[in-house]
Amino acid sequence: MQLIRVAAAVLNQTPLDWQGNKDRIVAAIDEARRQGASILCLPELCITGYGCEDTFHSPATARTAWALLQELLPQTQGLIVSLGLPVLYQNGLFNCACLAANGTILGFAAKRFLAGDGIHYEPRWYKAWPGGVRAELHAGGRVHPIGDFLFDVGGVKIGFEICEDAWVATRPGADLSRQGADVILNPSASHFAFGKNEIRRQFVQEGSRAFGVTYVYSNLVGNESGRAIYDGGALIASAGKLVAAGPRFTFHEASVSSAVVDLDATRMNQARTGSFNPRVAQASGGTVEAPFAFPPLEPQENAVLHAPWETGPEAKYEEFLRAETLALFDYMRKSRSAGFVVSLSGGADSSSIACLVGFMVERAVRELGEATFRQRLRHIADLPQDGGVKALVRRLLVCAYQATEHSGPVTRHAARAVAEAVGAEYHEWDVDPLLKGYLRLIGDAIGRPLTWQQDDLALQNVQARVRGPSVWLLANIRGALLLTTSNRSEAAVGYATMDGDTCGGLAPLGGIDKAFLRRWLVWLERKGPQDLHPIPALKFVNEQQPTAELRPADRHQTDEADLMPYDVLDAIERAAIRDKLSPLEIFHVLRRARPTEPPGTLVGWIERFFRLWCRNQWKRERYAPSFHLDDENLDPKTWCRFPILSGGYERELAELRSFVLGAASD
Repeated sequence: MQLIRVAAAVLNQTPLDWQGNKDRIVAAIDEARRQGASILCLPELCITGYGCEDTFHSPATARTAWALLQELLPQTQGLIVSLGLPVLYQNGLFNCACLAANGTILGFAAKRFLAGDGIHYEPRWYKAWPGGVRAELHAGGRVHPIGDFLFDVGGVKIGFEICEDAWVATRPGADLSRQGADVILNPSASHFAFGKNEIRRQFVQEGSRAFGVTYVYSNLVGNESGRAIYDGGALIASAGKLVAAGPRFTFHEASVSSAVVDLDATRMNQARTGSFNPRVAQASGGTVEAPFAFPPLEPQENAVLHAPWETGPEAKYEEFLRAETLALFDYMRKSRSAGFVVSLSGGADSSSIACLVGFMVERAVRELGEATFRQRLRHIADLPQDGGVKALVRRLLVCAYQATEHSGPVTRHAARAVAEAVGAEYHEWDVDPLLKGYLRLIGDAIGRPLTWQQDDLALQNVQARVRGPSVWLLANIRGALLLTTSNRSEAAVGYATMDGDTCGGLAPLGGIDKAFLRRWLVWLERKGPQDLHPIPALKFVNEQQPTAELRPADRHQTDEADLMPYDVLDAIERAAIRDKLSPLEIFHVLRRARPTEPPGTLVGWIERFFRLWCRNQWKRERYAPSFHLDDENLDPKTWCRFPILSGGYERELAELRSFVLGAASD
């Protein structure tokens, strides 16, 4: 048996936070050494941070990354470590993993396949390295190998698949396997999306089986640069068996998972596989050799622990809560905000956000401990030193219910009950005097009073807008971040008032649909996350029909009456925007899903969606940043681009109407 211990780290890095990134890398190296690992894989671009955007084009970024690499090299004594950074070669910028051992650079593996879809824009900054090409990098007065290399370090052959390299059909791992690779390292920056972790497990486990290797996968964790959430989840597999799985959504800034693997076993698995054909005649220069002494190890059983919340029908509810709470915590501390302010209406959206902030504090304190929690928020001078979680929530979350004459007792009671349940500081005030002042001002200016018969939309919007200045003022006084409450369903059809309920610097729910959110709130009321608790006070929210509460009470305003049923809206949005179906194709989809619905009703809903979608792109361009949660994101800056001005699908909608009329006349 040839036993070695390999390790994978997850890091909570921040773009261009040079000292912080270095400290977390050193902490991971120290922990890997403490665990007795010989090989450590760190995440992709861990030195600079993955989300540096166009600052990757600054020469200073690459220079500083190189300087930090030199500072980190002494930390690699007695270890083999991969460190990610951008490298400028032949006036092209390459996403590289530097393999270092015993304080020396062994070489640079360059990423071959760049992520250029969804939220990723790597081809904007990087060049893809061609397979099989090896070159020399002259830097720092030395010559280093760079390109598509296999590293033979102390007799152990190490290759790389850098993040996207493992997601393509022609994975580099197949060629590394034919060259006799023992270990494949995958330094990644793989963002969170619902259900994505299972895909990662599959390619790590299957890669180890198909390639006959030990496969080591590392990842980022936390809200690195604003929108993307990274869930961590380091993975190690050997010969088709998962032997280590790290925690996901951890609040720790550096976490290391390791396992003892038997290289003789993976080598003989290759030898026994009839379809395995090693490359016996290889061009010279394809392998970088370096000495390394692996310590002797005793056989041991690796235990892979799976969090119980990761499986089952409620896994998406659990993932949503954990992703959002971690992202909120990182956004608060990295933006140096002194907490959050929420305009709490008593409805589903604002109540969800209040609950998420409360759980953010509970989760972070439970995992980090109160002392570390306070240390991570040391920029908040008046953070309470005693009183536990309740005192911390009250300091970090302020909720305000802003009433008008159209606000009812149901929403007022729901807002107060939710705020008290999560432990927030809570205020109520009446904005009617401000509202009536605006109405008098404009009425005098135009020479007539404003009426619901003539000015319905304007009267609704001004109520939402008049609430903005007060919560902005409260947030500014406290140095806090004002959170907007719009969800993805509202963004799709522009069912939000610009400079009203869209006021704020961050939209935590901008990536999630209303239908899911309502189901999640019922789960949170009755059951809640496995390691925490439910919030029974949410029954006062869940018993209501969603309403903007902007029209007089006798008009019985509800969101779904204004728009359409939320499950229908979300189905149309998914088909139109995610799946890119035409209005007529969407009609057929809805007809199958809702066969008893009159065709004219379906046509009306589809027309309403497309007209509102096209009319309100300008709003989506102005929404506060939101968290990326899945491939149904509508964020025009990172995922879903659409013209502000367009033809409005007039031809396509006419085709739909013609088809339905023709079918009705047959």
